[in-house]
Amino acid sequence: MGSFSIWHWLIVLVVVLLIFGTKKLRNIGSDLGGAVKGFKEGVKEDSPKIGDKDEQGRTIDVEVKDKQQS
Repeated sequence: MGSFSIWHWLIVLVVVLLIFGTKKLRNIGSDLGGAVKGFKEGVKEDSPKIGDKDEQGRTIDVEVKDKQQS
């Protein structure tokens, strides 16, 4: 069947615009952008940074050990 040409994509774009309209597509785009921005801010605030110190000013050091299967 091959890849789609530019004409196929233009026809799909026209059909989508006819079905949804430009205003609704613009609203969906801004809502999606706001959701992504909020998600990034939430991850940035909640994730601990490497080298963070605990409440008493000491560096937290951990060691990861593998479980041995029996």
